[in-house]
Amino acid sequence: MEQRTKNRYAKAFRVAFPYTIPVLTGYLFIGTAFGVMFQEKGYNFLWAILMSVLVYAGSGQYLAVNFFVPGAGFWNIIFMTLMVNVRHMFYGLSLLERFGRMGKKRLYMIFSLTDETYSLLCTTKIPKGVPEDAFLFAIAFLDHLYWIAGSAIGAVAGAVLPLNAKGIDFAMTALFIVIFVEQWMAGGKRIPALIGLISTAALRVAFGMDRFVLPSMICILCCLVLGRAHIEKEAVLDAD
Repeated sequence: MEQRTKNRYAKAFRVAFPYTIPVLTGYLFIGTAFGVMFQEKGYNFLWAILMSVLVYAGSGQYLAVNFFVPGAGFWNIIFMTLMVNVRHMFYGLSLLERFGRMGKKRLYMIFSLTDETYSLLCTTKIPKGVPEDAFLFAIAFLDHLYWIAGSAIGAVAGAVLPLNAKGIDFAMTALFIVIFVEQWMAGGKRIPALIGLISTAALRVAFGMDRFVLPSMICILCCLVLGRAHIEKEAVLDAD
């Protein structure tokens, strides 16, 4: 039984790896950027690795770099972290049913849900002959390993080389743009993407750069809920 389980997951990891290559290339770079930024604050490289293992928050970790300075308020840290990562609360709702069928692994799946992993979980079809729970777990775990590896590379490089971290945090934004373009070019219904673009652009103007994230998420969620029937109907018609 144990051997069968090992073979099951070994196959899932082999099959899942090609799907995660775009995240691999992105995470190695932006993880390295985070490691360099963290190391520039004067912390031991091991702390950057540990943070990527236990926190694994992507843009939240970029934000956290600025919290490791004197005078950063505890409640301010909590609020800013919530604002940056509140989107996970919204798009995570769509995976409750799938994660619920994964037993104890659902706890790790919830912890490891990042924007890029979410994109793969939602757009990748489960290959034939591979159990869904093992395949989804393999994607999430591989993405996590890529981020840890990138953080380690950046932190070690920052410790031994005189690197300038100015502007390096744009790597995260660049990865988001690449993922969006890939999904757009893949075709399919683009109504959700258009809702996201229009809502975010409008509320960015209305609320300003520092306060538009939460209103945008709420607006997108409401639009998708209200238009769910129409979107699903169109998807069924396309499938037929």
